[in-house]
Amino acid sequence: MASAKKKSKKQQTDKLDIDLLAAVTEIPGAPGYEKPVRDFILSKVAGWCDSIRIDNIGNVICHVKGKNSDECSMAAAHMDEIGFIVKSIDDRGFIRFHTLGGFDPKALTAQRVIIHGKEDLIGTMGGKPIHIMDPADRAKMPKLTEFFIDLGLPVDEVKKLVDVGDPITRWSPLVEVGDCVNCKSLDNRASVFVLMETLRELKEEKA
Repeated sequence: MASAKKKSKKQQTDKLDIDLLAAVTEIPGAPGYEKPVRDFILSKVAGWCDSIRIDNIGNVICHVKGKNSDECSMAAAHMDEIGFIVKSIDDRGFIRFHTLGGFDPKALTAQRVIIHGKEDLIGTMGGKPIHIMDPADRAKMPKLTEFFIDLGLPVDEVKKLVDVGDPITRWSPLVEVGDCVNCKSLDNRASVFVLMETLRELKEEKA
């Protein structure tokens, strides 16, 4: 959860551009599959920089000329998000997966996810339900290998739309909670948002 307010140069705070923050966080971009979020960033910052380039591994590098050409500083953030990748489809149409990044298994139960297959498909994380667990099962920590994704579709339909290797991201629209926001991917999209707003403000100062 992150604060939904920012300090102005003077005193009181103004509301953040929540629409932009929501867009930055909600766009999918699992590790190695960052194109959607990269394209969005490029569409926004193109007019705010003196030059932009993308290197061989997909980093977006924006350059803004300063007043002193002998000095240079850099600010960086990563645009990918922790996610998953399809490992297999079982005979019931449930998706088994590997993680892309670190997840606490306790946080996965009943989470909604999007499988980015031939089309985007909403699914739900499932596992062994508590009412059929024995006392020993209830006492131990869940393992990632015990989870699966249910698309609510028959196995033949799942296999038409999903392939092994398809990326998976979480479905978690941004919501405002008091003076904060809650959503997926705030690590590190909140910093991407800050860099985008910084570029915008630098452009406005030059105007």
